[in-house]
Amino acid sequence: MPDANRFARDLFTPLPERYDRLAEILSFGQNAQWRHAMTDCIPPGGRPPGDPPHGGTSPPVSPLPLVLDVASGTAGVAIQLARRCGGRVIGVDLTEPMLGRGRRNVAAAGLAGRVCLVAGRAERLPFTDGTFDALTFTYLLRYVADPQATLAELARVVRPGGTMASLEFCVPRAAFWHSAWWLYTRFALPLAGLVTGGPGWLRVGRFLGPSISGHYRRYPVPWTVGAWQRAGFTDVGTRIMSLGGGLVMWGTRAGG
Repeated sequence: MPDANRFARDLFTPLPERYDRLAEILSFGQNAQWRHAMTDCIPPGGRPPGDPPHGGTSPPVSPLPLVLDVASGTAGVAIQLARRCGGRVIGVDLTEPMLGRGRRNVAAAGLAGRVCLVAGRAERLPFTDGTFDALTFTYLLRYVADPQATLAELARVVRPGGTMASLEFCVPRAAFWHSAWWLYTRFALPLAGLVTGGPGWLRVGRFLGPSISGHYRRYPVPWTVGAWQRAGFTDVGTRIMSLGGGLVMWGTRAGG
């Protein structure tokens, strides 16, 4: 397993029991808003009946899409997608404890028949080309060794004309909000993580701010838009959330 994958797995393994609650507390409730903004980019409806994976004539759209949620974690996004789109959702994540918590969340939501969670890597998805009508991923690109190659692999499993949407942290650009964000992520977040979640959350708090800053130094937003386009997506859009703390992106798989 590549080092980036191993690091992500080790970082998230201690977190699942408190993950859903603390993700909202430590983001001041912004995480839920960002997730809804991302899932709203996925249109209801699925592959036209009889449509082959690589295109063809488009009869009326089926109401039962098949959606892939990558870096699914405790299945919060997968549950939202199932409720929004009305079809089936497969969630993929590296970390078995997170998937275990996710399966309990899915069962509690009454969606065990429509949401399936499996272990896997974003860099090598165990699905054939054009399998999915839509794909989402959340907080993923900082944990892979090659974001461009990962985006190409995600694109591979989306049918032509399908939609991909993502949510990532971002860095505020305005001087005042950037300073406030920097102080929070470097000092307040690690302390709050320790107090509310223990040593595992302290580690996450210490990692998060420098990780986000370093990622955008290497891969600024315009580069990421270009990476989506190079991977085969058109009409790529971006939405900066919460004064610059979050970034929602979406695009359409070319060839539809």
